[in-house]
Amino acid sequence: MKAVQATAPGKPFVLAECPIPQPGPREVRVRIEACGICHSDMFVREGLFPGIAYPRIPGHEVVGTIDAMGSEVRDWNVGNRVGVGWHGGHCFTCSACRSGDFLLCARGKVTGISGDGGYAEFMTAPQEALARVPDGMDPAEASPLMCAGVTTYNGLRHAGALAGDLVAVLGVGGLGHLGIQFSHAMGFRTVALSSGPDKADLAHTLGADAYIDMKAEDPSQALQKMGGARVILATAPNSATISRLIDGLGRNGKMVLLGVDSQPIQVSPLQLIGGRKSVTGWPSGHALDSEDTLNFARKTGIRAMVERFPLARAEEAYQVMIGNKARFRVVLTI
Repeated sequence: MKAVQATAPGKPFVLAECPIPQPGPREVRVRIEACGICHSDMFVREGLFPGIAYPRIPGHEVVGTIDAMGSEVRDWNVGNRVGVGWHGGHCFTCSACRSGDFLLCARGKVTGISGDGGYAEFMTAPQEALARVPDGMDPAEASPLMCAGVTTYNGLRHAGALAGDLVAVLGVGGLGHLGIQFSHAMGFRTVALSSGPDKADLAHTLGADAYIDMKAEDPSQALQKMGGARVILATAPNSATISRLIDGLGRNGKMVLLGVDSQPIQVSPLQLIGGRKSVTGWPSGHALDSEDTLNFARKTGIRAMVERFPLARAEEAYQVMIGNKARFRVVLTI
């Protein structure tokens, strides 16, 4: 089969001929239709995740069809459309798994890191990592929902906001354009925040009730004029900008961090204690979370905006993504 490999940290991706993988007893083999290129694929490209064995096939935003199954696989059939996300399996026995918190499994696997992922024509995945993909969904539009989508959807639905509450989405990019759509579809009063006026029309088209240009006005003051945000969904990986927004939270407000930045956030206890405010992080989700995301998106008409590349142009596609040259999501179509 054709596959794209990371051969060593920091090296360009290489298109190679690899053996078609065979599923283990509790695994399926997926004939891949599309795989999104996520910013987290940088962990493989640059060797930033401990324990990666090279060569490694990256990719954790996978949509395809089951074409072979192991002898102990249950509840799945050849021909089922499935997705595989960041969550690549769990142990079932650690304290997190015994509590049903599979994403935080102490021995959890990551698709495209613990084993080979979706930059290929085929991959294998454990049965517990599979999400059912609704009929009729474009695989290239569905694949980003397996990471970017489930991260924003899951972060919002667990943030404690109720329909009608003010939810601010920081960023109108790869994560943010989905966050705005999910927030609107969930019934929140949705405010989009970005730097400059150029994304205002797009934000309104995606469902934002208001737009704040952070270059033109103080965003925290603007949010307070609206009553203060019950939730700020921080999709932009910029700790300095996130720090500016803490004072935009209303009482019991929660800052939910999705975008990853290595720099510290600046916040004082005084900013949090008086209004019972909090700052929290949210990872993606397990397979059923991804399935919920796909079904909700299908029902409400939420769509990822994607740029498509063939597998052979994976290196170019990665550079488009990592250089922020893509407007939203980059997807390999297989």
